[in-house]
Amino acid sequence: MNDDKWRFDPEGNPRGYIQPKQLKELWFHTGTVCNLRCSFCLEGSKPGDNRLNPITLEEAKPFIQEALALGTEQFSFTGGEPFVIPEMVAILEYALDYNPCMVLTNATEPLLNRLHQVAPMAKKPFPLSFRVSLDHPDPAKHDLFRGQGNFHLALKTMEQLHRCGFKISIARQVDEGEDMEAVNRAYISFFREAGLPEDTTIVGFPEFHEPGSNPDIPYITESCMTTYKTEETRDEMMCNFSKMVVKKGGRMRVYACTLVDDDEDFDLGGSLSEAMKIRVMLKHHRCYTCFADGASCSEI
Repeated sequence: MNDDKWRFDPEGNPRGYIQPKQLKELWFHTGTVCNLRCSFCLEGSKPGDNRLNPITLEEAKPFIQEALALGTEQFSFTGGEPFVIPEMVAILEYALDYNPCMVLTNATEPLLNRLHQVAPMAKKPFPLSFRVSLDHPDPAKHDLFRGQGNFHLALKTMEQLHRCGFKISIARQVDEGEDMEAVNRAYISFFREAGLPEDTTIVGFPEFHEPGSNPDIPYITESCMTTYKTEETRDEMMCNFSKMVVKKGGRMRVYACTLVDDDEDFDLGGSLSEAMKIRVMLKHHRCYTCFADGASCSEI
């Protein structure tokens, strides 16, 4: 890590930062391999991709146990597509003995084909929930990037998950200047079709840009964090209460949050205890999206 680059922006101003206070949520990145190839994927995931490696149960166990000792309240999993990973079911079976879990999924063939393994987990000590990617309330627009028929396939999977007793939310793309309430209302008929509650949670994501990109965005300085944020709104930023475990180059590492794994400066070490001591400088372009738009991957 270049310490000066980490602590100061290119104009020499002290960067804004978050000093983590608690580890409420631990995320696992299951790897960037996916059954789909979406051009807008913020992780650059696709079939055969290995930028981030698939994880195993034995690799996840030590972090689950360390997180529990630190008071973690939830485990969350993202990809890629988690259900492409051979040991995903085993990881969930283990984690659900200790905490609620949430899985981000495209709810297509990989999950549908393993539903017989997933369904019994409704009886585990802690609840399992799913956040399904439904990019637009127009099936044609969704399928333009995710493949013909995948919108309604995801609805079918959501219906079956709901019947098993699992909680469902959805994630969607937010277009600049859109009427968010109107777009969200357009999903209600599809929720009814799948037998879901009309008030099913919708998590909207703005443009985060692809991994490794470097869009021209304002720098976040220390004064920004006190001028535009209060202590309460600073605490709501994910890097205050969460971390993400990834496997990169065959090594398990802890990163500051779910959105910065393409920048080695956000590699905070090999343990959660070590990572929680490190002040997170808001140097990534996605930090600005969280700062300015209040974006968050968390539902807790």
